[in-house]
Amino acid sequence: MLLARVLDDKFASLYRAGKIHGGVFLGRGQEALSVSIGLTLREGDIFAPLIRDQAGRLAFNEPLLDAVRTYLGSATGPMRGRDGNIHRGRPREGLLAMISHLGAMISVVNGGLFARRMKGIRGTVGAACCGDGATSTGSFHEALNQAAVEKLPLVMVVADNQFAYSTPTARQFACGSLLERASGYGITGHRVDGTDLAACLKVVGAAVANARADQGPQLVVAHLLRLCGHGEHDDAGYIDPTLKNSPMGRDCLKLAEQFLLEQAWADAAALAKYRGEAAQKVEEAVLTVQREAAPDPYSENWSALATAHLQEGNE
Repeated sequence: MLLARVLDDKFASLYRAGKIHGGVFLGRGQEALSVSIGLTLREGDIFAPLIRDQAGRLAFNEPLLDAVRTYLGSATGPMRGRDGNIHRGRPREGLLAMISHLGAMISVVNGGLFARRMKGIRGTVGAACCGDGATSTGSFHEALNQAAVEKLPLVMVVADNQFAYSTPTARQFACGSLLERASGYGITGHRVDGTDLAACLKVVGAAVANARADQGPQLVVAHLLRLCGHGEHDDAGYIDPTLKNSPMGRDCLKLAEQFLLEQAWADAAALAKYRGEAAQKVEEAVLTVQREAAPDPYSENWSALATAHLQEGNE
């Protein structure tokens, strides 16, 4: 969580300095939920994170350099400096590269789970993430309905952060809670306080365990507040201050630090050390990438696929 927050803050700083082209989207306030997914999954599982899931990506073993290289457009990055700075992944390792269209990643995870079933691979889980706004899309409904009918081991994690960009939940859906939709699909639903790390680990862990035990798809709805704009280009002036001052607006990272102190699992000096180590890792990664070359348009191989034998015309 801490490393993701420090990295996000660095990306925000680089964006304001004009060093990053494209958008910067922070996971501030969502780290507890995100990291609980990455920590609960294991090797062989599928994870489809979204733009605010840096903590989950790191917990699922995404190299720090992958994120920095993609945001800074390095030719050595997973996207080779040629695509949006959040469309990165390692599909062979189960970390899927994100599709921007809302809800689109759920069906991709379904496909991966189907492939495992056809190959006779058991005991794996697929986790897909989205925000409250994506639950209003057709792709969300179709994919979740498919997963329910086929009883796929899908864990659908919804970060109900109260706004789809700037549209409040009251203008998105009429049900009292998105959790009510679980019964409509015939799947198990879980609700969790997205600001509480211990609660997220417990609830997401239970959902993953259920899916792994062939109990069908699981819907996890986490209630929290996005503690920043939709992106660094957005000042989030539409968020009511009363929401920011409510329990939903608590900073999950500060709550986790407070819990460590209360349990005497760490002291102030240890927390300062952790933060210093995280800052050093981020600075070293940024300095490394800033010395790397951007793609050369005159020598670049503009094939759609990096793997030569998969390119069109090759066998």
